[in-house]
Amino acid sequence: MAGKCVPGTRETRRRMAKISRKTKRYPSDLTDEEWAQVEPLMPKPPKRGRKPSVDLREMLNAIRYLARSGGGWRMLPIHFGPWQTVYWWFRRFVRRLLFRTIHDVALMLDREAVGREASPSGGVLDSQTVKAPFAEVRGYDGGKRIVGRKRHVAVDTDGRLLKVHLTTADVSDSAGAQTILAAIRKRWPWLKHLSADAGYDRTRLMDKAAFLDFVVEIVRRSDPKGFHILPRRWVVERTFGWMIRWRRLVRDYEQRLDVSEAMIHLAMGALLLRRIAHR
Repeated sequence: MAGKCVPGTRETRRRMAKISRKTKRYPSDLTDEEWAQVEPLMPKPPKRGRKPSVDLREMLNAIRYLARSGGGWRMLPIHFGPWQTVYWWFRRFVRRLLFRTIHDVALMLDREAVGREASPSGGVLDSQTVKAPFAEVRGYDGGKRIVGRKRHVAVDTDGRLLKVHLTTADVSDSAGAQTILAAIRKRWPWLKHLSADAGYDRTRLMDKAAFLDFVVEIVRRSDPKGFHILPRRWVVERTFGWMIRWRRLVRDYEQRLDVSEAMIHLAMGALLLRRIAHR
């Protein structure tokens, strides 16, 4: 589609490099155009009592720097302020579901910018198993031979993240998808058609999909040997590639599931913000 910017292409990389030069210090910093999109969603100062003395834009910059660089809280550069202050605001943002809100609003704006309806009608299901060295509870994925957590995701047909559900790695793909279906129906009511691989071809999942008025299409390999790009299935692999550009997401370093989910929405929301603010 004319005017559409697909992440990963040479032209997109040149544009993203040009945008990065507009930031004050780090490529992860919010540009003025991005902040204009985010500022209306930020917590408003209280009408009574002492007003916050911190710069909320700077708090977001610090959190995005942490997620992009993969460093620890105590390793934040000193010019962001005390790491305890940044962490306090991060926890407040998580409780308010701010990162998910920013992501979902940016997703709808990005879809409309390329001529699509704000709410998707089709998507793809998949999962990713990652190591989780500090998780309170972990599981073993026998197929991937990894001890950690599993990210069950649903994306639209362009790879934008619609829903993520985190479990221990020993939870099957079909079991994790059942939880996703119920959440998708509430958040994206117009979504009807989903594609998935053969691991999702399970009776209980299909029954729940039918009950929730979903059509789940199982895309199977024609040749079981070797690597093959499957129609409508490759977009979710690209989504996983976008995630691990943020080094905090290469592994799951969080103890709590809600914090880990917030980091994913922070990263994917930042990608969409940059696209809609500098299209």
